[in-house]
Amino acid sequence: MAKSKDKDKSKEDKTRKAFLEQLAQAQSAPVQAETYLGDLRLALTLADQVDEITLARFGAHDLDVEHKDDETPVTDADLKAEQFLRDQLARTRPDDLVLGEEFGGSKVSKLAKIQAARSRAWVLDPIDGTANYVRRVPVWATLIGLVADGRPAVGVVSAPALGARWFAAAGYGAWKGAGLDSAVQLKVSKTKRLGDAFMSYSSLSDWEDQGRLPGFIRLVGDLGRTRGFGDFWSYMLVAEGAVDLAAEPELAPHDMVAVAPIVTEAGGMFTDTRGKVVGPFGSDALASNGRLHDRVTPYLRPKASRS
Repeated sequence: MAKSKDKDKSKEDKTRKAFLEQLAQAQSAPVQAETYLGDLRLALTLADQVDEITLARFGAHDLDVEHKDDETPVTDADLKAEQFLRDQLARTRPDDLVLGEEFGGSKVSKLAKIQAARSRAWVLDPIDGTANYVRRVPVWATLIGLVADGRPAVGVVSAPALGARWFAAAGYGAWKGAGLDSAVQLKVSKTKRLGDAFMSYSSLSDWEDQGRLPGFIRLVGDLGRTRGFGDFWSYMLVAEGAVDLAAEPELAPHDMVAVAPIVTEAGGMFTDTRGKVVGPFGSDALASNGRLHDRVTPYLRPKASRS
């Protein structure tokens, strides 16, 4: 009986490995710079419009704040911003799917099916960093991402309270600026030594909740510098080359789809923390300049997968 179970498990592992390799190949296939340029232009236009909604409510004394089942906050600004984006995408891209944090669909399993089917889906986080938004801390952003042809195709991260915006399209590169005509290209760092590396993260408690804090603490001890910039900003700093690594132990698609192509188009790597699932299709994330990636994954593996 035990041998039968081991055989089934081995077969399942081989099937999963083949599937992941197939998806990774789809993402690494060459793409022309113009392929998703129209989608990027649309996402930038939507970012201009939604920034007006989010900024208008930032710091408002009558901001309506509630808590979801997972105890994270949601505001009237989150709901209004996502509904606006959904309405605009329904009008301009009626054949595309839309997944979002506040109105459903942003599940790892659903995104994996969309990727495997090579369907097109917009993935939205109306306000990434809602807790900051509520406390009037200006580190928050709207994330607009597109998955198409089995890959993260477009990403826009707009942080109007910081006066910053980052964006990318597959094959087009990664950029920082208000729009296509006023941006500078992004490149990741060239740091090679772990002892020289700078990592950004969100919190220690998330790693502790998953029983993965000891490995994370060992990593922190072997790095040159760490800071908890958190959320979208960690990944944008990797793309800028300001930090070398960013990692979080539990994420949803709406946290990752927009940021992943910005990191990879800047020359970096974006995978799950095991380094097995390429792109924003896992349930956690490790972003790096590429040179350090394989050296970091052993520290971050979940207990069950440690060898």
